[in-house]
Amino acid sequence: MADGFFSAASLDYPIIDADAHVNEPPDLWQKRVPSRFRDRAPRLLHTDQGDVWDFDQGKRIRPLGLTATAGLSYLQFRASGLRYDEIRPGSFDTKARLEDLDADGIWAQVIYPSITLAGAKTYADDPPLQLACVRAYNEWLLEFCEGSNGRLIPQAVLPTTGVEDAIAELRWAMDHGHRAGMISTYPNGTLEPSEADEPFWAIANETGFPLVVHIGSFTPAGLTPTLTQTTAGFLGAAGATKAGGDAIPVTAQLLFSGIFARFRNLAIVLVESNIGWIPPTLEQLDDMFLRYRWYTKALELMPTMPSRVFHRNFWATFMKDTVGIELRHRMNVDHLMWSTDYPHTGSEWPNDRVQIENLFRGVPRADVKKMLHDNVRRLYRLDHVPETLPEGR
Repeated sequence: MADGFFSAASLDYPIIDADAHVNEPPDLWQKRVPSRFRDRAPRLLHTDQGDVWDFDQGKRIRPLGLTATAGLSYLQFRASGLRYDEIRPGSFDTKARLEDLDADGIWAQVIYPSITLAGAKTYADDPPLQLACVRAYNEWLLEFCEGSNGRLIPQAVLPTTGVEDAIAELRWAMDHGHRAGMISTYPNGTLEPSEADEPFWAIANETGFPLVVHIGSFTPAGLTPTLTQTTAGFLGAAGATKAGGDAIPVTAQLLFSGIFARFRNLAIVLVESNIGWIPPTLEQLDDMFLRYRWYTKALELMPTMPSRVFHRNFWATFMKDTVGIELRHRMNVDHLMWSTDYPHTGSEWPNDRVQIENLFRGVPRADVKKMLHDNVRRLYRLDHVPETLPEGR
């Protein structure tokens, strides 16, 4: 193919990573939440089995392990047993992160959390404590991204304590420079949509502020690690999740909720669930809609096909997904975005350019540019990101 992509060296535009992470610094919440919450706020415990995060006095725990593997070989992966003083400082230090980006040939990264990938409910069920932890993280992330010259893109965590709290943090995030909000439940704080959510959707719709659904959210259990991460059965669950296992149910529920008939500009971003599952899922949802739309009264909720709504209102990130790339013509290629998952186990750092060459080999260069640069730049309004690489890069 004359216009096909074959070499990362030929890329003359900045690569934007649509999904990377931080490992939150050990003192984040103990330094930042009001003193009355500190005995219950997240804290790092140094144990004989490595560093472990403790939430609300042991109600939840999360060992440091699979979220801090950048630079390690597969033989060194461990579900627990790592310590902050031995992981890459790029996990939590701005200068070190930018050095790691330069080593990998990545110009910018969209930043998500690590220990709270399942959402704000990980912090605590108690609303005041959760809200304090949410604000502490969102403030710290802005500081982490500050000084990066726009190369680190902050995404706020939104609370699960009710619509009013979700709206308040959404507005705060927009006013202070976050580029999207990460939702882990419906705005009402449950896993079921409600009319009470309407004011929240309306704000996101009117402002064009994207809302993110990361894998592990919108599920009762989330991604809270247990000892089962050390068993072969964990591989099945992890593989299913990366193949869309978490994303399919929430996507289907959102599509048939009627939300997008009322809020046509609402942008939902599906993160880290890859994309190969999208065409077959939409095919089946369309078929069910055509067969069942009258007796289920689906026509009253949505006047158009589910696939049409998805193509208009949903974006998706992917890592290693050759099937998804082959099926990109069955999706909206203008809404697909490549990512590294740095510093988690999906990362190929510092050789992501090798992954890019393998993944996109032979794909039309115009499509590659959309998935590596154009789409994420447009979605998050990253006008400061140059269209071409600066001299010497």
